[in-house]
Amino acid sequence: MIRRGFWLTAGAVSGIWGYRRVAAVGRRVSASLTPGGTLKLTDTRAGPRTASLTASRRARRGAVTLARETYRFTRDVREGMELYMAQHPAPAGSTLSTDQTDHDPRSEDGH
Repeated sequence: MIRRGFWLTAGAVSGIWGYRRVAAVGRRVSASLTPGGTLKLTDTRAGPRTASLTASRRARRGAVTLARETYRFTRDVREGMELYMAQHPAPAGSTLSTDQTDHDPRSEDGH
């Protein structure tokens, strides 16, 4: 019971920590993709108009790259699931049904 409590606590702590890290990265990416973001994407010495165009091009390119990588990732996951399902066929019957009977060793003894 103590071991389960430990792993429950460790999972909760790591989940919260991971969620905060992902949220922080998401905020940074979101700020870099929006025109009025707080991240400095380009050198502003070239002028505000040139810097704005360059920043929007980089943001667009970054969004396209992110979309492409997301598509590739989902395709890999689908292929992996297809391989898994091919190697692990579904059970013949439902494992949640109530008509399954357990073997009771006491019934053989006549008790």
